[in-house]
This record gives sequence, C-alpha cells and structure tokens, in this order.
Amino acid sequence: ITPDYIWKNRSAANKYFKQGLALLRANNPKLAANYFDASRKYYQKRYEKDKALFWLYLSTHNKTYLKYLQKSYSVNIYTLLAEDAIDGTYPKTITEQFRKKHLTGFDPKNPIIWATIKQRMRQSSNRQIDHMANYYAAQDSIGIYTYLKAEACEHTKSYFPVPYRDAMRNMSASRQALIYAIARQESRFVPASVSRSFALGMMQFMPFLIKDIAKKKGYNMDLDEMFNPYRAIEFADYHLNYLNKYLYHPLFVAYAYNAGIGFTKRYLQNSSHFRRGAYEPYMSIEIMKNAEAREYGKKVLANYVIYLNKLGVSTRITPLIEVLATPSQTDAFRK
Repeated sequence: ITPDYIWKNRSAANKYFKQGLALLRANNPKLAANYFDASRKYYQKRYEKDKALFWLYLSTHNKTYLKYLQKSYSVNIYTLLAEDAIDGTYPKTITEQFRKKHLTGFDPKNPIIWATIKQRMRQSSNRQIDHMANYYAAQDSIGIYTYLKAEACEHTKSYFPVPYRDAMRNMSASRQALIYAIARQESRFVPASVSRSFALGMMQFMPFLIKDIAKKKGYNMDLDEMFNPYRAIEFADYHLNYLNKYLYHPLFVAYAYNAGIGFTKRYLQNSSHFRRGAYEPYMSIEIMKNAEAREYGKKVLANYVIYLNKLGVSTRITPLIEVLATPSQTDAFRK
C-alpha cells in the first residue's frame, strides 16, 4: 500500500509539471523552469525526477541538468536523450544468458505458480528475493529470474533479457527489438502473467484479440495457450503486422498496442499533436491525457532503442524522436 504522503507528493508534482508545460506553451520558459524544479523536488520515483530534469534542461538550456541525468540509475527516454545531447555513452544494462534450459518439475506457464511466487516475494526482504531469483536461473524461467532480481535491487539495476531467440530467427532486427520492448513492459517476460483486466501471457493479449487472431489464423485453441511464450510471440508478430500497415514508428505502435489503433489515429490527427513547433515533438509526448498510454509509449521506446543496440543495430533515440513530426515517415493517418 502506498503511503498517503507519497500520493500527495506525486499529486503536487504532477500539478507543478503540467503547469510548467502550460507555461512553456505560453512562451514563458523562465517561469516554467521554476515549476519543473518544484515538480522535481516533489517526485519520489527516479524516472519522474529524470522527466523533470529533462524539461528543466529544455526550458533553460543549462547543461548542468544533463549531468544530473547522467548520474541517474534509471534507463529511460530522458537519460538516453541526455546522453545524446552530450554525445555520451548509453548506460550499461544487464543481459543474462543461461546454459540450463529447464527447471526440473517447474512449469513457467502456470499462472497459479506465478501468483504464488509473487505472494512469497511480497513477504520477503530484498536479500531473500535476490536469493529466490537464483533458483529460476534457466532459459525457460529467465523472466521470473529478472523480475525478482529487479525487485530485489528496487530497480536500481536494469535487466534486459533476450529470451526465445529461436522464435524470432526469421524476423528483422527491428521487429525483434519491438517485440522484446513490448514484452519487457507488458510482463517482464513472465509467460504466466495475467493482468487485472485479464490480459494474458507474456505479450498481454486481451481474450477478444486472442480469439480474433486465432480465427484469422485458422486455429481452434484455448485462451490458456497464450501462456506459451512461443504462441505469444507468434500472435504479437501477427498483430504488429496489422499495426504496421498504418503506423511505422515504434512509439505510435506502442500507443496502439496499449490503447488501440482508434485512439492512436485520433491523437495523431489532432492538428496540434506531433507537428513542427517549439518544444516539439517532446511536448506532444507529454501532454497526452491518457496517462497509461503516454507512459507506456515512453517506456517501450526506450526499451526498443536498448534492444536494437543489443541486437547489433547501432541506434540513438534522438533521431527516432525528432522524426515524429514528419508524418510521411511515421504513420498513414496524417498528410
């Protein structure tokens, strides 16, 4: 349970941050910076502090804020953008490889077992959680391993596993990176994940979409087959083929994966979004009212850049963001 003071601090921080954005749009960067600084002091999470620091940099052009971002342990779009601004090196991330394929007598596809592991985790100290994680050091259970490791260090270390390589051998590096980026955000690669809204499996498909894709592929299958990570990857690849007919940029694909293609189309067709102008396209990324889709998109985009680099494709995030104001290169919904 989150303490009341944290909720109050975050509410105040969000209020200050939104006011800072409004002042920037009103061409008052000096006053906006004061509000961004206030939000930074109230935010508790490292990711949110980094967001405030980045906007302090944009509103003041003071490179001291970039140096603060360099010291962050969080891998996010703001820390990556800061490294780009000073031609720096992206932060180190952890990618474990295990020779052991399976754990004897353990089924990583069983959601009841996964629920039991999470319950045990909640009742354990960080040291105990770290010890728990080591038991799951195998290829089939790497999602559980990295989930527990990240919890044990309170996310001060960034784990980016690359499992199920054999399921993606015929895919482009870009598609592989996108599937990895989405899976890391959706489930942290835990095959037996079930969300509160009943999204299933590693790629977190809703039942209606599972049934739709299964019908189109001619499959007669139960919903629990989505706990098989290979089936989840197959369905994700199929769904991404559909989304890519209209959306060519990983950020926009992430919006659609999370909130639907209709929502994404409406957001992009608003003439004030992702067009050329002051503080764009960063402003359009921040002002989206759908908070879940907004934050999801930012996290998937950062994951995507990290995974492309891991797959041998040298990539920086700044060009990927700057192209968002060029519709012909990002989507089919705008002219």
